[in-house]
Parts: sequence; structure tokens; C-alpha cells
Amino acid sequence: MNPVSDGYEGQATMESSRPDEGLPGAANDVALSPVSFLHRAADVSGDDIGVRTETGEAVSWARLRTRAEQLSGALRGLGLEAGDRVAVLAPNGLPLLEAHYGVPGAGCALVALNTRLAPQEYELLLRLAEAKVLLVDPSLADKVADAAPRLPALRAVLTLGPGDGAYEDCLRAADPATLRLPADERQPLAVNFTSGTTGGPKGVVYTHRGSYLNALGQVHSTGLRSDSRYLWTLPMFHCNGWCHTWAVTAAGAEHLVLPKVEPERVLDLMEHHRVTHLCGAPAVLDSLVEHGGRRRGRFPQRALFAVGGAAPSPTAIEAMTALGVDIMHLYGMTETYGPSLVCEPRPEWRGFDAPRRASVLARQGVRTVNVESARVVTESFEDVPADGRTTGELIIRSNTVMSHYLDDEEATRAALRGGWLHTGDVAVRHPDGYLEIRDRLKDVIISGGENLSSIEVENALRRHPAVAEAAVVAQPHARWGEVPVAFVRLRDGGEATGEELTDWLRERMAHFKVPRQIHFSDLPKTSTGKVRKAELRNRLQ
Repeated sequence: MNPVSDGYEGQATMESSRPDEGLPGAANDVALSPVSFLHRAADVSGDDIGVRTETGEAVSWARLRTRAEQLSGALRGLGLEAGDRVAVLAPNGLPLLEAHYGVPGAGCALVALNTRLAPQEYELLLRLAEAKVLLVDPSLADKVADAAPRLPALRAVLTLGPGDGAYEDCLRAADPATLRLPADERQPLAVNFTSGTTGGPKGVVYTHRGSYLNALGQVHSTGLRSDSRYLWTLPMFHCNGWCHTWAVTAAGAEHLVLPKVEPERVLDLMEHHRVTHLCGAPAVLDSLVEHGGRRRGRFPQRALFAVGGAAPSPTAIEAMTALGVDIMHLYGMTETYGPSLVCEPRPEWRGFDAPRRASVLARQGVRTVNVESARVVTESFEDVPADGRTTGELIIRSNTVMSHYLDDEEATRAALRGGWLHTGDVAVRHPDGYLEIRDRLKDVIISGGENLSSIEVENALRRHPAVAEAAVVAQPHARWGEVPVAFVRLRDGGEATGEELTDWLRERMAHFKVPRQIHFSDLPKTSTGKVRKAELRNRLQ
């Protein structure tokens, strides 16, 4: 079948009895798309289990492809065309996973929505995305029910439970349609909205090409294999699960779908299913640490927990290591399809004592195999020396940098100025080539003319055995301009006073870096686990 007029190929493999030299789909030019990973998994291991659902249902790779093809056919039956956007509001589950193949396989772009927002936020995001179809879980349907009639682009809302217009009914009634690869691999595959901690949300556009490459980068970084078992403790809506929605399939590994993270259940599943891989924010890791201490012995298998969003604490690293779980630190942004740096452990680190090993593992590391370049530069665009002290902004150039911000040329130009993605993160280069984030540009505290890294102080606080989380922000000061103030959440059963923590810090860093005040409270966070420092600063006003 020849390429069709909507810009997408008619078949995944473009089989033809006649060579079409120079056309997309020729022998030496096949579009890169993660949709192809599902085709391969179903072709190679069709009867093998690809997905285990939260109810214990086992879904083969062949069935997963069939369901994705039914979704693709249903979307085409609704009149959707190439480039139209399909939103999904649902917790981790089979429908959200198969949408990562059925939606782009129909030529559309997937918009996986954060499940922790308010109704007015959903209305805004659906309007910005101009979504034509919305798939919604019954548990979240009330959050979009009032907004749906006010969205002129929205043609259909399909519930993921039983009833009129139910998703399963649509799949059964649809004519399955082959999942197509795009004629242009730079076609949009997904739109992921940023959490909007410093302004309104921006729609980050992912392409088929970038998603394919970053997924393979995660296979390489985390060592996924066909006998791996990946437990979904990371929301699939967050950078498409850091591209693991596609990476796990690319490896032919098994998806263990979990709609909600409950530490005891996670630990039980890890043991029962011999889980080898999982990912999550530091809060998820810390919750496993707090509950893992009640278990006896190590897991029967070796496992890897990839943590991102903030550096893992030494306490977490030591506690999980005792359970047989290795910790890998990843760094990335929504604008980089998720992880773009990885703290690859080096052989010589095995001989380090626990504090030193935790210190090097907490760095952001080196670029993943799919990232072309990551630099730390001064304002004049010169690389900082690799001395572990001189700071600059981290900038990235890669095939896995976003295409653009949806309908926002000004923001796109600002983020990609000079041909590089400007991350807004302050970093240093160490002599061994590893990068370490010291702060966000907007979070650097200038006290008495000295630049103070809030992350440095936070990391020091988190090394205290009683501290679970810490955030440090600036408070205006008449004499020094700004002074650091800390907010701390103690571990369950942990005890420490502000005076004790102050003394702890004074033994470990220059006194001007020590917070003037330490407040004990839970830390406000975005839905993806980032601390809302603006809210903490407002508390000090």
C-alpha cells in the first residue's frame, strides 16, 4: 500500500511488490515511531504476556495490539484526521497504555492528562489542546462533566467503564485499523503539559522520532530485557511515563500496571512478581524506604529503582540497597521527553564507603546514549571548567528535545535560543565528567553578595537520619538581601528539633549557608512531585 494523503503510511511495514525508491517506507527510509515496538512485540512474542493489570488479568502482546487497533479504528470512525488530538484522563491502566499505541497509530496525537488537577484546570488544558475526543475514567468523570459542553472542539467523551458510549463498547463495535507509521517521523505523537509552577501550563510537543529515540535510551540506561518485569509506580501521564510506556514494550519486558502507589502493595508485588524495574519521584522512593524497614531480608531478585525529580537521599540509597534494590538517579524535563542524564555507576564506586557512594550517586550524571550534547555554560556561552565548583546553566542539544511548545512561538524561541534547550538549572561539571545540579536559576539565594545553593543545603538536611524531605527558599532580609529558610518533613518516628538540625548543618557547611529558621511541615507539591517553592516563599511574607 502506498503512502496515504493524510501523511501517514498505510501499513506499518509498507510491504509492496514494487520498490518505491525515494518514497517514505523505501528499503532505506522507514519512519521512526514507537508504534513499531508493539508490532515487533506482537510479531515476535505474540502469545507471551505483555501486560498484567491491577485486577490480575494477563494480556498478551497480540491482544494488546488488537485492542490498540480497535482504538485506532474507533477514532477513525469518529472522523478524526491526522494531527487531531485525543485526551485521556485516567490512572495507570490498560486503556491508558494501549492509547499510547492506538492514538498515534491512528495518526493522532495523545494528550495524557494529569489525574490530580481541579475541574477548571482540565477545562483549560482541553481547550489549549483542542482535543477532539476525551477518554475518561469513571472515577474522574465528574471533574470534566461540566466543562465538556463548553469545549467546541470536543466531539466525543468515552467513559472507560460500562454504560452508554463506553470505551469497551466502542472497541467492540469498531473496525480494527492497522497501526500506521507516520510518513514524516517528526509528526506530533503526544502533547504533555508542564505543571506550571512558574506560570501557566505549556503544551510540550513530542514527535514520533524523539519518542522512539528516548524510549531506546531508557532501555539502554536501565538495562531492560525481555525477561524484565516493570512495575508502574510512575504515572503514565508524566512525560508518557518517562517514555517507559514504549521502552518496556521495545524490550519485550512485562508491564505490571498499578493505578495507585500504596507502599505495602508495591513491596508485595515486587516480591510476588519478582519485579526488576520501577521508577518514581523521591517521595515514592522514601515511602518504600519507610515501609521496607518492616520487611525481613532481601528480595529474591535484584531490582532497579530509577528516581528523578530530586537526588535520592543517602538514607534511601542505603535502605534500598539492603533490600536488594539498586538506585539510579535520572535527570530530565518534560521538554526532554523525560530522562536525558543518568548517573551511571562506575566500578570504582563499589569500594566507596556508604556516605561517599551516596554522594556520587546523587549527582545527575552523564548524558544518556540518545542525547548528543549536554553543556554547562556561562552567560557568555562558554563552558565552565570541570572543577566541581564553577556554576553555569545546563543546556542540552538532542534529537530528544521537544519539537516546540503548542501554539506558543515566543516561549519556544526563548527555550531553544541559540540552538540549545535552556533548562534553567544551575550546574557544575566534576573532573570525572559527571554533572551535578546545584539549583534552579530562579531559586539561587544571594545572601550578602554570596550565591547560595538551596539544593546543597537541602541535600545536607536530607542526610540527617530523621529528615524525610527538605526545601530551602530565600527570605528577604534588610541587611543581607536574602537569607535561607528551611521547611522540613520528618520521617515517621523521626525526632529532631530546629536547633539540632542547625547544629548538624553548622558542622557540615559554611555558617552563612545555614538556614536562619527551620519550619516543620509537609511540603506542598505539584502533581508530579516537585516542591512548590513559590508557595513556601509566600508563607514567609
